[in-house]
This record gives sequence, C-alpha cells and structure tokens, in this order.
Amino acid sequence: MASLTIRKLDEGVKTYLRLRSAKNRRSVEEEVRVILRELIEGREEPLAAPAPQQPASSPPATPQRAGALAEASVTLIIGGGIAAYKSLDLIRRLKERRIEVRCVLTKAAQHFVTPLTASALSHERVYTDLFDPQSEFDAGHIRLARDCDLIVVAPATADLMAKMAGGHADDLASAILLATNRKILLAPAMNPLMWSNAATRRNVAQLQRDGVILVGPNAGEMAEAGEAGTGRMAEAIEIAAAADRLLRPPVPRPLAGKRVLITAGPTHEPIDPVRYIANRSSGKQGFAIAAAAQAAGAEVVLVSGPVDLDDPAGVAVKHVESARQMLEQVEASLPVDIAIFAAAVADWRVASEGAQKLKKTAAGMPPLQLVENPDILATISKLKDKRPPLVIGFAAETEHLLDNASAKLTRKGCDWIVANDVSPATGVMGGDRNTVHLLTRKDGAIDVDSWPVMTKDQVAIELVAHIARSLAGKPLETTS
Repeated sequence: MASLTIRKLDEGVKTYLRLRSAKNRRSVEEEVRVILRELIEGREEPLAAPAPQQPASSPPATPQRAGALAEASVTLIIGGGIAAYKSLDLIRRLKERRIEVRCVLTKAAQHFVTPLTASALSHERVYTDLFDPQSEFDAGHIRLARDCDLIVVAPATADLMAKMAGGHADDLASAILLATNRKILLAPAMNPLMWSNAATRRNVAQLQRDGVILVGPNAGEMAEAGEAGTGRMAEAIEIAAAADRLLRPPVPRPLAGKRVLITAGPTHEPIDPVRYIANRSSGKQGFAIAAAAQAAGAEVVLVSGPVDLDDPAGVAVKHVESARQMLEQVEASLPVDIAIFAAAVADWRVASEGAQKLKKTAAGMPPLQLVENPDILATISKLKDKRPPLVIGFAAETEHLLDNASAKLTRKGCDWIVANDVSPATGVMGGDRNTVHLLTRKDGAIDVDSWPVMTKDQVAIELVAHIARSLAGKPLETTS
C-alpha cells in the first residue's frame, strides 16, 4: 500500500487526526499509519482529542507548535542557487542548537541538492510539491507554514524574494511563505549585479517593511570565475546563530527605556554641483552599533551620512549629506540618554561652494579656500542644557593612536572615546573587522581597555554591553 487516501471523515475524526499529528510532529497520513499499526498490535488509543497541556490560567503569549517543549522547530526552504550546498551544513548547525528542521526544496533547488540528502541530514521527510497527494489532502502547506516556530529561506534567490514581495504562491515554497504567521529569516544569495539591481533593492525594501529579517549577504568571491562583490550567502554558522536569536531571544533588554543617538558614515562637503570632499568611511560600524542598541531595547535615532547600507530594522534613520546638516539633525534629536558619534565627519569644507561646475583654465587650478566644519562631538559634549549623560566619541587615527585618542578625550569633553587605527594596511575603512581601544576616565586618569580583533558587529555588541554595565553602576569589564 504505497499511499493512503481517506475520504468522508466526519469533523470530529478530522480534528482528532490533526491534533494528534501536530502533537507527534507527523503528517496526518503518517499518523494514520501509526494508528493502524497500533490497532493491529492491540495498542489503540481512545478516539478523543488530546487534552491541552497548557494551564487555562496562563495561555502562551505566542502560538507554539504542539509538542515543542524545550525544542524549537524550523521550516527550512532551500532555494535554487549554487549556495544551496551550504544549506546542508545549515541543517547540521541548526540541529546542534536543538532546533528541529523540516526541509522544503524548490524545483530549482533540486538541481543542486537532492531531497534524499536533506532528509538524511534532517531525519525528516523533505517536501517538494505543492500538489503532493500524500500531504495536501489536509492542506499540508498550511502545516508547514504554521507548524513551526520560524521559517528560514537559505539560499533566498532573487526570484524567490521577488515572489515574496509580490505575494505569489505558485509553488510549495511561495505558498508556505504567503500562508505563514511565523517570523521569516532570509539568507540572500545571488550574483552581485543581481543583488544591486534596482528591482532587487525594491523587493528587499518591501520585504523589510513587511517584517522579514535578513542575514547577509556577505561580500567576497562568487562561484562564477572572476566575479566578486556583495551577494555571497552568509555562512551556515551565521544563519544558525541568527535563527537561534529569533527563536530564543535573550530576556534582558538592558537599554529598554533609553533613547540613544548615533551618527555614522562620512559627510560629503560640496565643492560645486558635481564634486565634493569626502572620506572612505563605509558607515558599517555606526550602523552595527545602532542595530545592537536597538536589540538591547533602546529607542535609537541614527543620523547617517551618504552610505550604501540598508537602514537597520526598528531604527529611526535620518539621512544627511554635509557636516552642518548632520549637526542640525543631531541637535533636533536631543534630548537623549546616550550619544555615540561614530561618523567620520569631514573636518573642512570649501568657504564658497561653486554654483556651476569649476572649469580648467589657462591660469591653472582654481583656488579652494577651506574653512573648518562644526565639531559635532565637542558641541554636544559641552552643552549646558540637553547634554546627554553619556557621550561617546570615536577617534580614527593613522599614527600615535592612543596618544591622539587621549588628547581628543580631554579636548572634546566627551566621556568615552573608542579609538581605532584606520591606516590603509588595517583595512578598517570600508572593511568588516575592527580593532578598537575603549578609553574612559577613571579616578582622574584615562583608562585604556584594548579589545581583540572583532567583526564590527561584535564590536557593537561589546560596546552596548559596556554601556549597559555603566548605566547599571557596575564596573566595566575588560575584553580579552
């Protein structure tokens, strides 16, 4: 008997079968097979719906999959891209974290990985067809969409994200994504030109507005020869960690109730309508701090110069161009509890911006008279009214790092300085890793805490942890 087809069941029997199959994390068809086996062996259970396990006085705040107990469950949708091979490692990484995995493979994904391989790794049946008679007689795609705690899409191809943004449901994967009421975590993977295409950017923006969460993509070499850029799927361990954070969010939110102001990125100081003075800041560190502060429960305002980064979820972002515009938005955002000035603000601007493009002349280069820009960090640090209780500056230096940072801490009047070496050899400017030193005042002297090499996300998390300890009146811990 290859498959079971059951018709003309009354509603009570249908309800019983659905509840029992959900409790045991099996399809209805699989549950019927178990019941028949139990009947043959003389171990049948009474025909009654399982009693609810949750006391009536304390209903769960969020619907949980029946039988989940301490475990978590993920529906993993594997899209059709070369990065699908990483999803096999992702299954293992999720199971290491006590997360059960049920896989859905798109038609294109089956060109790269097989259902048999995914099934062997997940120890679960793999689903591929929206019109599978073995699972769809009881709307199996709805179970896959809701009988889980999280949906992970890895790799999330440009085509699959376009379907999601447009609300399409013409295959099993897109039907699950449209029918779910669970959080969705996407791990995009595609060619860099596809990722930067205007259509993809619109789709990503729409998905983020819809509450979809992204991890990656990362920058690096692509599978295609000679191709590099942003588009690589995040590593399996990164995706598993992101899923774990969503499934088991930390209870403490140490910055809850606090308002945090952060500046990030470079400023562009116009010379004429075409040219400007700028620097190589990517804004990644400031954006990472904004995301970490928001995750810690803070209300975050991010004032950003021109960057090529997506706005962090849950953060109010004000986009500016020049130093004067940044200062204006910073002052308009006060009062705040904490101000973190990570932006690489241009120190100078031209005294008189040209109304037209400056032309070459026989007399040579036109003279450019420079004037000093407002010092945003010093201005806010020395406010008599509305000065934030904690003001943190950044010192980006290419030589004599700690000496220059110590002098800046004293001169600017801020409370802490985060110092980092931005010499070209370090790759910090525009890169993804950073090595910083936290300078604070202690007993009338300057204390230096040197941190190891970290990703900019890790630096942000550590900085927020130090801020939380300071606000709680606890001594700062050194980072080793």
